[in-house]
Amino acid sequence: MSPVAYEKDGAVGIVTLAKPPHNLIDNVMLQALAAAYEQAVGEGCRAILLRSSMRHFCAGADLNLLPVERWSQSELARLWALLEDVPVPTVAAVHGAALGGGFELALMCDMIVAADTATFGMAEASLGLLPLLGGVQRVAQRAGVARAKEMAMFGRRHDARALERWGVINLVAAEAELAAASLSWARQLAAGATVAFRSIKTVANLAARGGIAAADAQQEEANTMMWNSRDQKRGLDAFAATGPGSAVFEGN
Repeated sequence: MSPVAYEKDGAVGIVTLAKPPHNLIDNVMLQALAAAYEQAVGEGCRAILLRSSMRHFCAGADLNLLPVERWSQSELARLWALLEDVPVPTVAAVHGAALGGGFELALMCDMIVAADTATFGMAEASLGLLPLLGGVQRVAQRAGVARAKEMAMFGRRHDARALERWGVINLVAAEAELAAASLSWARQLAAGATVAFRSIKTVANLAARGGIAAADAQQEEANTMMWNSRDQKRGLDAFAATGPGSAVFEGN
């Protein structure tokens, strides 16, 4: 049985972590996750929702396998490219605990919607480890260097409201409403201007990684992709005919 399930809900690809009991990460899971993302894009999904069917979102790496499944820098770069730079918006729906690598999987999504009962943490330092999937730098992107060092060095668990205040999480929802809220976000993104969203995502990621100059250097390329899209014409035509917010985009 695959540790990751995939289904298509309209234009949303729903990717579900499904490895009992706590979605512990190993190479098989990461490969299945990357394959599910690729399948979603290949089937024309215009947004991806990452969620869990277990008690927790993901409790981190399988420590029994960690010493023998170390990833090289090139393998990590490929994983980040597949999960973080996938050309459609991604939303993580987090409940329970998102710890270590589980937190890092959520951080690779464009947006995080969390249950008000969810907890987050990077406890790798207590094992003499550095967070291995890029969690330190991704918290630094969202919340600043001081918060990233605090989370990684102390290894404490933090609640969803705290991380929302820090800018790590986009939205906190009541646990009973998490599934509906996160799917609503994914559906709204899937109905939007997919080509423009891809350009926005590209420029934002470039700015986060290399600063404004890196994003500015690619601005013309991003603009060209947007201007060449049919959705751009649909958006402007709808604005002229019926006003703002009236366009129906088709993702091309």
